[in-house]
Amino acid sequence: MQILLTNDDGVYAPGLAAMKQALQRLGNVCVVAPSREQSGVSHQITFLTPLIAKKVFIDDELWGWTVDGSPADCVKLGITQISPRWPDLIVSGINGGLNAGINVLYSGTVAAATEGAFYGITSVAVSLEYDENEPFHQAAKLATEVIERILKEKGPETQLYNLNIPLVALRADQPKVKVVEMDVQQYWESFEKRVDPLGRPYYWLSGRPDTRQPKAVASNRQTDMTALAEGFISLTPLEYDMTKHCHLAMMEAWNLDLPNDTLSTTSGKKTPSIRTRH
Repeated sequence: MQILLTNDDGVYAPGLAAMKQALQRLGNVCVVAPSREQSGVSHQITFLTPLIAKKVFIDDELWGWTVDGSPADCVKLGITQISPRWPDLIVSGINGGLNAGINVLYSGTVAAATEGAFYGITSVAVSLEYDENEPFHQAAKLATEVIERILKEKGPETQLYNLNIPLVALRADQPKVKVVEMDVQQYWESFEKRVDPLGRPYYWLSGRPDTRQPKAVASNRQTDMTALAEGFISLTPLEYDMTKHCHLAMMEAWNLDLPNDTLSTTSGKKTPSIRTRH
């Protein structure tokens, strides 16, 4: 099996090294990862500047490739240019920190796996609850076991999965995996307002909840967030088709025809100038 491995924490991240070591029992692992941390970049790609790819060696042995781009860039380049053959599987991770709930939309880790699915390759994003002791080797063994079971159970079609491992699962005698949906409740984050030496305000996303916002409505549904809170490893099948299919037929009946003079009514108006003020 040919495996393409990437991440969003950068090529020197310990989670990437642990994942490569664990995945080697499943097949040949080709590492193509960002040259620096790319957390929170979502599905960003590079097309206005060239992508620079360099080999990474350990004791004169080729260990992988580093790309001066995003996680999605790494997968694109890895599949089409670097992997010795077309990958059978793409793994993204291990990310240092969970990627559950609406964080899936922001995550570079998940975006890399999604890019793999674009190419028709089954892909898995792997994330571990943050711990300063970085128990990535334990998590990588668990993740590899789950991935192996996924490959045995899934059908021939391409699948995209998001796998999250809570720390408590690393201490369990028999860790449990729960297949759940993505939590989509809003998590209101707060900003810290600060002032730079020149007296200009700037804002830093804190990652902590904003207590001024309304609390989320409690739900009885099982999601990745509730499963993780209960100590389960969460596994969520994802798809990237964002069409709301149930609304298509209803919207086809809407009267969306625009009047003939739509553009002429705006002609002659001056475009406003835009200025930045501190």
